[in-house]
Amino acid sequence: MTIYDSTPGQQVFGLTLPNYDELMGCIRCGRCLPVCPTYQETQLETFSPRGRLSLLRAVEDGTLDITRGVEAYLYHCLDCRACNTVCPPGVRIGELIVAGRVAVEEKHPRSPIIKFMLRHVLTGAERAEIISGPLRFVQAFRLDKLGVALLGWLPGVGPKLRQLVEFAPKMGKPIRGELAAVTPAQNVGRFAKSPHRVAFFLGCMMNVAMPDVSRATVRVLTRAGCEVVTPAGQSCCGTPHDDQAMHALSRELAQRNIALFEPFLADVEAIVTDCAGCSAALKEYAEWFHDDPAWAPRAQAFSAKVQDVTEWLDAIWPEELQPKHARVRATYHDPCHLANLQNVRAQPRRLLGRIEGLEMRPLPDSHPIRCCGSAGIYNLTHTPMALDLLDRKMADVAGSGAELVVSANPGCLMQLEWGRRRSGQKIVVKHLVQVLDESLG
Repeated sequence: MTIYDSTPGQQVFGLTLPNYDELMGCIRCGRCLPVCPTYQETQLETFSPRGRLSLLRAVEDGTLDITRGVEAYLYHCLDCRACNTVCPPGVRIGELIVAGRVAVEEKHPRSPIIKFMLRHVLTGAERAEIISGPLRFVQAFRLDKLGVALLGWLPGVGPKLRQLVEFAPKMGKPIRGELAAVTPAQNVGRFAKSPHRVAFFLGCMMNVAMPDVSRATVRVLTRAGCEVVTPAGQSCCGTPHDDQAMHALSRELAQRNIALFEPFLADVEAIVTDCAGCSAALKEYAEWFHDDPAWAPRAQAFSAKVQDVTEWLDAIWPEELQPKHARVRATYHDPCHLANLQNVRAQPRRLLGRIEGLEMRPLPDSHPIRCCGSAGIYNLTHTPMALDLLDRKMADVAGSGAELVVSANPGCLMQLEWGRRRSGQKIVVKHLVQVLDESLG
């Protein structure tokens, strides 16, 4: 018997297994194949969305055990959700694959190192600062380069160390301690009679790896007439933990954020973040708790307020505020979690279109969205595949003729910067709010 043979129906049941009826919704039409990055790289059915759903269905049919092979195929998925956007019957393929990882976790737990980092380091902007301090010291005194020089020759260890050093972003001074509880709006009376009021969600990686981006975000929001409220004590959005099958912890972090922001919901128009991965997760809280009577209404009220900074700025941008930039050829890379999960595609492009001096160039082969290979920690856990995808993305960038590459997610920005170093292309990689900030003078 193979995984494609018919069976009497579901034979294996469990609280963490994906919904069987949803798995049965896949009609194996193949529409997901052309948009799946891993299938395009391998041309193997088990690396495709429908192949992964077939594996999960076989597990629940009782014809396949949860083996290391099943685990490997599920974790080779980038969770880019491109498959969701083209599925005719609307099967939530990405969500089912992530749910399958939770079932796998019971039999084949994730690496203790991954679990330690997610449980004790990446639980919020404040906790992430613990590791950023030593990293800033190492980078300041070039000890990372020294490590490569001393250990780079070791088989196995050397190449991985070189890749880590090459990929690692330059750690900046965290912004969390600088953010006031309320940052007043500018230009009130010039653009509107009263300011907009938004709550700011500060991502873990934004705080330590890209603090200057979040500084630019607050400046742009205030100059566009927004009063920015920043609640203290924010937790991680939970998406890295959800991605790595740490289901209970991701929900615990989500509950903390919901409770923290609840007192502000009635007084703010939106909860805004400059991390596309965060905005996607915060919007998914409503889905995460849909079957929890106590938390479902609270999560729904929270998620209804969430907007990515690009869609918020596009909605409220004052026509009187006219950004100007030095003339440059630019292109925009869609973060998967912004375009595929949130359907935010046009808004970033409209914002960039407002900037005088930018000559926008489309990325070749950019629709449907082609993942850059970052995908949370995928570029660290599945480096060869991530680099193959990155090389294809950098070839697209080169084909556009752009000098400036703009995106809206820290993982994408770090991956594209890695691609810039590897390819030697003379380009600059920036977050969209950085470009807006510079264009406002």
